[in-house]
Amino acid sequence: MPAQKVREFLDGRGIKYVTIRHSPAVTAAEVAASAHVAGRDFAKTVIMWLGGHLAIVVLPSSRRIVLHDLRELLESPEARFATETEFCEEFPDCEVGAMPPLGNLYNLPVLVEESITKESEITFNAGSHTEIINMAYADFADAVKPTVLKFMTTVS
Repeated sequence: MPAQKVREFLDGRGIKYVTIRHSPAVTAAEVAASAHVAGRDFAKTVIMWLGGHLAIVVLPSSRRIVLHDLRELLESPEARFATETEFCEEFPDCEVGAMPPLGNLYNLPVLVEESITKESEITFNAGSHTEIINMAYADFADAVKPTVLKFMTTVS
């Protein structure tokens, strides 16, 4: 059960959260719709190569990264999206495409698009295509300690 590691992480920190089970869905937009969560309120996890290392980038599911702008912001011309082959071993307990944005579980840095920080809650995949977690954004930020960046996104 992929979400078990996520629940243990949150429980171990005394963080309050809600687990939502939903019908199988793969894309972030499908998950949000299946769980009746607005696309702007569902955080998707994107795995990228930044500075020669894997990193988690988190943004609203209704948005897409403008790679050129992110490269410029990070002053990292080699930044790129990681392929599933490149990152699947880093998330052995997760279904591909359902990785949670909890980088400390996987020794990966987390970058969050600034708009997410303005929400009181964050909802994200819990490691499977049938379960998501909803929790206070403040608790997420305290547990994960993400780097917050204002980078360009486009509507999906």
